[in-house]
Amino acid sequence: MKAFEAMLGATSTERAPWYVIPADRKYVARALVADIITGAIRDLDLTYPTVSKAKLRELAAARKQLERE
Repeated sequence: MKAFEAMLGATSTERAPWYVIPADRKYVARALVADIITGAIRDLDLTYPTVSKAKLRELAAARKQLERE
């Protein structure tokens, strides 16, 4: 147990943390993993890219051309 704790203490960082997930109940383990993953995704603060009106017009023209082919 001491070696396990030493390993976690030496290798787990804020940027790349280790998580200890109990495996005696699979539904609990899966819920914990899902919570960790969704929290990490939310922390990324992702947003959809913005597209200028000029680019939208260009894309619409390209789409029309493709539909004609």
